Amino acid sequence: MRRSIAVVCTCVIIAGPACLAYAGASAFSLKPQDKRPWRYAIGAEISHITYSERQVMREEGIMYGISQSLTYRRGLMLELNGRFSFGDVDYESTESGLLDKIGDTMVEVRFLGGYDFLTSKNVTLTPYIGIGYRYLNDNSNGMVTNTGASGYERESNYVYSPIGMDVAVPLNSGVSLGFTGEYDQFWRGMQRSHLSDVHDAFQDIENTQREGNGWRASARIAKETHAVDLSVETFIRWWNISESDTSDLFFANVLVGYGYEPSNKSVEYGVKLAGRY
Repeated sequence: MRRSIAVVCTCVIIAGPACLAYAGASAFSLKPQDKRPWRYAIGAEISHITYSERQVMREEGIMYGISQSLTYRRGLMLELNGRFSFGDVDYESTESGLLDKIGDTMVEVRFLGGYDFLTSKNVTLTPYIGIGYRYLNDNSNGMVTNTGASGYERESNYVYSPIGMDVAVPLNSGVSLGFTGEYDQFWRGMQRSHLSDVHDAFQDIENTQREGNGWRASARIAKETHAVDLSVETFIRWWNISESDTSDLFFANVLVGYGYEPSNKSVEYGVKLAGRY
């Protein structure tokens, strides 16, 4: 089955999907009257994801996620946030056929640091930078496409640096608007493909990804209440990852070829509801 690795040998070609995930900057900015430097937020989101390898395959589906963050703001902004998401994605390949309801799960953790600049009109500008780690498990082990190709488990690891700007604009009656733009500098990816799920004689392989980048943008509206601050946010997230290094492919301890991760693009858009305490 063609899934997130391309394998070149005399007897088999395998490649296919990966998925994107996201943990964003805080949905709230410190206001002059806010006396609490530490704030905790929790949110839920739903998104649509499309992943593609040019002229080879496409995967898309709905993901559901929950996110949490702990933020310190007193001029200096520090934030630790994380996200867990899951869902089913459908697979389509020109070589391997169709396969529905592949289970995806993702865990992402980010640490951000920045500074709040308050303008004369109480607009808060927060440039930030940080480090992020994302783990994705895409598991079609035991599944077969309509053309008879076998699926397998795939593990994806990304390390990257988010670099962005958050803008919070206060309105009336405790309502504010917010906008975030972010560039994600990709540092390193490691993909582990469990080809032994296809046949016991195959050896699992690992591929290192060295080049790529991403972009994220969001818009939100937030409302302060006595008990909790609430927000609704729409977002779009985009990744472009270059072709990986190659790895030797062994079958029954015999070198039969090599495998690599094809270059790929991902687009995700959705909505998030959050509460801050």
